[in-house]
Amino acid sequence: MKINRMKEKLARGEPALGCSVMFASPQIVEMLGFAGFDWVLIDCEHGSIGAADVELMAMAADAVGITPIARPKTNSASDITSLMDRGAMGVQVPHVNTAEDARRAVASVKFGPGAMRGLAAGTRPDSWGLGARMPDFAQRANAQSLVCVQIEHQTALENLEAILAVDGIDVFFIGPSDLSQSMGYPGNAKAQPVAEAIDRALASIIAAGRTPGMPATADNLAEILGKGCRYIYTHLPRLIGAGAADFLARRS
Repeated sequence: MKINRMKEKLARGEPALGCSVMFASPQIVEMLGFAGFDWVLIDCEHGSIGAADVELMAMAADAVGITPIARPKTNSASDITSLMDRGAMGVQVPHVNTAEDARRAVASVKFGPGAMRGLAAGTRPDSWGLGARMPDFAQRANAQSLVCVQIEHQTALENLEAILAVDGIDVFFIGPSDLSQSMGYPGNAKAQPVAEAIDRALASIIAAGRTPGMPATADNLAEILGKGCRYIYTHLPRLIGAGAADFLARRS
């Protein structure tokens, strides 16, 4: 099990900047590493990425020294454990609305009594069974794996205090798009009720001594950092779009 450099940065209170990718491409992951990103979000919820693709993209991330985090299709244990066995060093779990959802996410990532993650020999995180003894692997995997839960529904906001009390969670990620939808303002995270709810949630996360996260663009990255977020990613199409707009604007 490799060292999770991103988790170490977050533990030091430093921002970790990533990029989400929704289609299978180890090459894109490799480029993001060379470009200087700390981590990549391999998005299986909204994209076309399958389990075998996750494994190859995680290999590419390892090769360039960035941290592969995967977003499962659902918050079910089976979807989460599959990604961890492919070599993801953590998961960003969608639709975590209750403390029970949060506890299930942790149990799906970690090994040990009561865990929902099967301990099998010969998986990629275990160096195909050719590395450390299995007890040592399990202990190291628990220390290095990252658990991020997404707070993206009105119900999650109502249960935030209980969710924040769950042990084993590294990041509490505010999902503005789904949150705006659940509050009756689909796609408008700047609507006053949504924006105020986000600010209150971030304040609660920080007051609890936990790490908040949110998505960002080049235009609002400074603002998101100023709100105390440390786990931050942008979207690959945003990067391409901004670069394309800058390039094409120069033809005149």
